[in-house]
Amino acid sequence: MDLVIRNAALADGRHGIDIAIAGERIAAVGPRLAVQGAREIDAAGNLASPPFVDAHFHMDATLSYGLPRVNESGTLLEGIALWGELKPQLAQEALVERAMQYCDWAVARGLLAIRTHVDICDDRLLAVEALLEVKRRVAPWIDLQLVAFPQDGLLRSPSAFDNLKRAIAMGVDVVGGIPHFERTMAQGAESVRLLCEFAAEQGLMVDMHCDETDDPLSRHIETLACETQRLGLQGRVAGSHLTSMHSMDNYYVSKLLPLIAESGVAAIANPLINITLQGRHDTYPKRRGMTRVPELLAAGVPVAFGHDCVMDPWYGLGSGDMLEVAHMGLHVAQMTGQAAMRQCFMAVTETPARILGLQGYGLEPGCNADLVLLDAGGPVEAIRLRAARRLVLRRGQVVSEAPPARATLHLPGRPRNVDFRLTRKE
Repeated sequence: MDLVIRNAALADGRHGIDIAIAGERIAAVGPRLAVQGAREIDAAGNLASPPFVDAHFHMDATLSYGLPRVNESGTLLEGIALWGELKPQLAQEALVERAMQYCDWAVARGLLAIRTHVDICDDRLLAVEALLEVKRRVAPWIDLQLVAFPQDGLLRSPSAFDNLKRAIAMGVDVVGGIPHFERTMAQGAESVRLLCEFAAEQGLMVDMHCDETDDPLSRHIETLACETQRLGLQGRVAGSHLTSMHSMDNYYVSKLLPLIAESGVAAIANPLINITLQGRHDTYPKRRGMTRVPELLAAGVPVAFGHDCVMDPWYGLGSGDMLEVAHMGLHVAQMTGQAAMRQCFMAVTETPARILGLQGYGLEPGCNADLVLLDAGGPVEAIRLRAARRLVLRRGQVVSEAPPARATLHLPGRPRNVDFRLTRKE
C-alpha cells in the first residue's frame, strides 16, 4: 500500500480502524489490517472523516469585505445594495485572486467540495468567467460546482434568463433562482416554473435561494416541490435557506413537509447567515430565522448546512470552517441530543456530498482517498472543539497538515499541557 492510517476512529462510532490507500483510492478499511504501507500514520484514536462539503457558498463575493465600503447595518438589504455597487468595479484578476485565496483556506480546513452560486445578472458575465477559471485551477484538490444565480431576480432583471443560459453554455453546472426577490408572488412562481423547465430540458440540477425572508406567506418552496414532481426532477433539486418556514404556522407546515419529502427536494440551511440576517425587523421576542431543520429531517428530507458567506458584503466574519457552521446549526436548531449532534456533522459531510452528487465520496473500499484526520475522538467532540485538521488527504496525497491544539500551562502542581479534551481517571 502507498499509505496506511492506523488506529483511527470513524464517524459511525467504530474505533481502532485502519485505512489502507493504494494510489488515489481506498483499498481496505478495518481493524488491524494485515498490510504494510510505504508510509504509515498513527491516528492515535483521532477521527478520520471524509472531507467537508459546503453545499451553499458565494465565491464571487468572498473576501471582498470593505469593498467599496463596509456593510454598516449588517443587514441583507444593505448587503444586496453593496454588491450592486461593487459589481461595476469588479476586475476578473482580483476576483480570481480572492477566490484562490479562499480555496487555500478551504483545503487547510479539509473542505474539498464546494457548491458556489455565481451572479449572472452582470451582462459581462465577468464573475462566471473568473470562477470557471478558478474551477479549472483548483480541480486537482477541490470539487467546485457552480450555480448560475440570477441575484437581481430572473424576471426582475431583463437580461437575466439569457445570461443564465449563456452561463450554462459556458460550463456552469447548476440552475439557480431567487423567486422571493421577484416583484410579485406570481412572478416568483413563474420564475420557478421557467427555471425548472429549463433544467429539465438540459438535464441539470437545480438549487434555488428560496423564501429567504421572515414573511410566512413566502411559499415558493411549495411551487419548487410541485414543479420537481411535475417535471421528474426528483433527487436533482435543492431549496436553499427556506427561512420563511421558521415563521409559518404549524398547520401549513404539517402539509408542506410531506410535499417536500415526496418531491425528493433537499434543503440547505445556512446557520451563520440565517441567524444573522433574519428577524431584523423584530423587537422581542426575536425569531431565530433558520429553517425547521429537525422537522425536515424527521420528515425524511435531506438537510445540509452551508457557509454561504465569508468576509463579503453580507457577512464580515468566517474562515471556511464547516465545523463552525455545524456548531452554529446545532445550537440554533437546539439539536443537542447525541443523534442530533451527529446529524449536524453529517450536514457538513455526507449529506451535502449526496446533494451535490459527488462520486467516490466516503471511507469505504473503492472510494476516492480523500479524508480529513481531526484532532478529536468523534464527530461531537470535533464540533465542540472545531477540531484542528491534523492531516488532509486528496486522492491519497497529503495536501495540508496542522499541529494539534495545545496550550502550555505554567501552574504549580498542574499538568504541563492542555488539549481541551475530556480525560477521566478510572
